[in-house]
Amino acid sequence: MTVTRKKLTEPVSGQRVGRIDTARVDGTTEADVSRQALADDREAMQDAAQFARQVRQRMGLSQAELARRIDVSLETIRNWEQGKRSPTGAAKALLRLLDKAPELALQTLR
Repeated sequence: MTVTRKKLTEPVSGQRVGRIDTARVDGTTEADVSRQALADDREAMQDAAQFARQVRQRMGLSQAELARRIDVSLETIRNWEQGKRSPTGAAKALLRLLDKAPELALQTLR
């Protein structure tokens, strides 16, 4: 990921800065930015894990049964739900479809 740094300048007379703490922004180091990016990535993985688990639970399926029905390994389902891996591409689209129209999705996969 490319990180762009920009130094904030003091507002021109009459301009508002809003709630931006310019001293804090200017004092942010590259290590701070990297640390926050890593924390954001972890949070996104946990959100994806929670979504995968909720979809499966709403359908009333075990991990093994969901794995069999969507033709992926049990380990893949476990990794998604534990946040070790995140579904991407077609798998992510399939989870969204299973969330919105589970019967249709499962019928189509037969």
